[in-house]
Amino acid sequence: QVQLVESGGGLVQPGGSLRLSCAASGTFFSIYPMGWYRQAPGKQRELVARITSDISTNYADSVKGRFTISRDNAKRTMYLHMNSLKPEDTAVYYCNQERGRAFYWGQGTQVTVSS
Repeated sequence: QVQLVESGGGLVQPGGSLRLSCAASGTFFSIYPMGWYRQAPGKQRELVARITSDISTNYADSVKGRFTISRDNAKRTMYLHMNSLKPEDTAVYYCNQERGRAFYWGQGTQVTVSS
């Protein structure tokens, strides 16, 4: 059974920073690609950043240069460092793990960027 638990969301002013964490249970954490997605009100869920087992990363164009995804396999934890936050980054952020055709999701953590 895979469980993903996000933390670190909150309210931040424009230009501020946050670090999201995703703690995972289940075996063989290190071999599976993982990602961060987000969903704003009235919009579809979108990929923010993804990291593979060999630490290859890719980012949505809207966050390139501002967000950094990383993973600590020993701690079974994935991170999203978010800098220079903008109001349009406001969304619920979800952690995702890809196990073949099966996608597992966390419950989400709210990020609100507002003055």
